[in-house]
Amino acid sequence: MAAQERYRLVFWNVENLFDTWDDSTRNDDDFTPAGKNHWTHKRYKTKQQHLSQTLVALGFVAHNNSRLEMPLAIGMAEVENDYVLRELCKGTQLRRYNYDFVHFESPDRRGIDNALLYRSDIFSPFITKNICVSDSSHNFFTRDILLVGGTTRLGDTIMMLINHLPSKRNNENERWRASIAKKLRHTMDTLAAAHPMAAIIVMGDFNATPDEPEIRLTLTDNNNGPFINLMYRNKGLGSYKYQGKWKFLDQIIVSKNITSEGKCPLTLSENGGRVFDADFLLDDDERNLGRKVKRTYTGQRYHGGYSDHLPVYIDLERKK
Repeated sequence: MAAQERYRLVFWNVENLFDTWDDSTRNDDDFTPAGKNHWTHKRYKTKQQHLSQTLVALGFVAHNNSRLEMPLAIGMAEVENDYVLRELCKGTQLRRYNYDFVHFESPDRRGIDNALLYRSDIFSPFITKNICVSDSSHNFFTRDILLVGGTTRLGDTIMMLINHLPSKRNNENERWRASIAKKLRHTMDTLAAAHPMAAIIVMGDFNATPDEPEIRLTLTDNNNGPFINLMYRNKGLGSYKYQGKWKFLDQIIVSKNITSEGKCPLTLSENGGRVFDADFLLDDDERNLGRKVKRTYTGQRYHGGYSDHLPVYIDLERKK
């Protein structure tokens, strides 16, 4: 099988990819050299190199005794702006692989947005759109959903929705999370109706596990509807460790038309949805035993790691 007939799609919450300058319109003061986190240029460059190192490693994960090319697309959460994405694509080892990016500024008060990196030599977007899920009348501001649709150089259509739902910090957020999930599902259904031959890929940090109502019921109808959550009942490690327990907060949901009986020319490889848990991304967890993610910060304590989440990914291939 030719390399361009298989596509790896990744999602990663990269944990506060900020530049070092103060943006007066956003609450980013902690991520400046004079801020609480002492976010210096050296720390910023280390973060960029760590992200690129991980993404290159993801491009060389063994698959059926062969080697994959670099991921076709990488959905990201917690990026500040175009500058940090441009530096990642052009100022690290990713520059060898023709990556470009899609990003829109969202009204999130911290200034963190969703973004998508993509291989410009393989994938050509024909739609890029931010879907606003904030409500200024209720003083609620959060990350926009990012929609990117395009075609591969072999003519396969892939529609991607990148998400980062609000956390469960308070009861008010629960109402907004349910509302956002309904809007996301409406968008998924609209895309499926408009592009019946396309692979629809919904990925993100949902700040919820796959069996919680807004995911299991609203988005996938208990996995019995037109969309399947590949992390539902997944027996893997998990993508995020909280209070000593691993959970899949980062998930990938796909349209059922990419199954063997579906009409889409693309199908899932046998791997399904997976978590990338390379040893260099993990530390020993002395308090809870086992392993934990090697993160950039714990509170204001700098660790110089990678992220507080692990990447998740899927492989698509052309049907024979």
